[in-house]
Amino acid sequence: MLCYAYHGDLDALGHQYGPGSDPWRHQLGHVDQLAAALAERLPPEGLLVVTADHGMVAVGEDDRVDLDTEPSLWEGVRMVGGEARVRHVHTTPGATDDVLAAWRERLGDRAWILRRDQAVEAGWFGPVVADHLLPRIGDLVVAARGTLGLTRSRVESRLSGFVGQHGSLTAEEQLVPLLAFRRR
Repeated sequence: MLCYAYHGDLDALGHQYGPGSDPWRHQLGHVDQLAAALAERLPPEGLLVVTADHGMVAVGEDDRVDLDTEPSLWEGVRMVGGEARVRHVHTTPGATDDVLAAWRERLGDRAWILRRDQAVEAGWFGPVVADHLLPRIGDLVVAARGTLGLTRSRVESRLSGFVGQHGSLTAEEQLVPLLAFRRR
C-alpha cells in the first residue's frame, strides 16, 4: 500500500516571507512534528519518506531586475515566459544574437544565459527533449544565479512580489533532502 500526501503551507510561507524567515521556520517545525507523528504510527515494516519538490532562495529588492521597466531587454524580443528565476526569451526572427548580447551585458555573471540548443544539450530539460516540445523552450534560456530575480511588475505583479522564488539551477533550489524512516 502506498499513501501520498502533500503539505503546501511551507512552500507558501517561503514565497511570502522567504526561506529561513521566522514564519517559514515555525511552519517547518509544524511539518517536522507532523512527520514525527506519522512515523510513530507506521505499521511494522512501514516506510515514511519525506522530501520537497524543490528548494527556494530569498530574492531581495536589490536582487530584482524588473523586465517590465528595462526597454533595452525587449529589443528583438517577442515574448518572455517562465518565472522569476528562469526565463524563456522568445526572439523575433534574426534577433537572437543581439538579444543574447543585450541580456548578457545587462545581467553579466548574475545569470546563465544559453541558446535553446545549448540548454537542451546541457540537460537543463532532462536527458531527452522531444522535437515537438522544442518550440516551447525560449530561443534563449536565462537561469538566475545567486539571489537574482527577473521579475515582471506589470504583468506578474503578485508573483513578482514574492520574496521566495525558485526554478533555477542553484544548489539551494535543486538539492533537497530526502529523509526516510522505517518502522522495525
